[in-house]
Amino acid sequence: MVITVSLRQPHQSTPLQKWTFENEPIIRIGRAVDNHVVLHSSVVSRHHVEIRHIASYWQVINVGNNGTYLNGELITTIPVVDGMIVALATSGPQLQINLGDTAQKPRQKTLLSQHPASQENQAKERDTYLQKPKFSSESFL
Repeated sequence: MVITVSLRQPHQSTPLQKWTFENEPIIRIGRAVDNHVVLHSSVVSRHHVEIRHIASYWQVINVGNNGTYLNGELITTIPVVDGMIVALATSGPQLQINLGDTAQKPRQKTLLSQHPASQENQAKERDTYLQKPKFSSESFL
């Protein structure tokens, strides 16, 4: 039971970050450091979404205040389909969920090479979600 969660940038085929879990019944995603996947974005709730293994399938469960979206539709609970992309909040990070061992799946070749400037922008986008901001409302509590 392997599942991979990838942080995606819209219209990019290369993920910014990947997390692979094996034999993990619940994967928690959010801004708080006690999550399996920690994303530092102001629109991501401290505990935003859970991916749960139930019987023979996986489920995405929204637990955050700003919602979780699939194809622009707000979801509360939905079965995982291999390769699905969910957005955390309407303008938040996008996560692709893949089932099974992605290391054994054949990789498709990219026809267009990335321009160095787009690679730099991709790194900045990744850093936006992965690094803790210098100031946050939590630091004043």
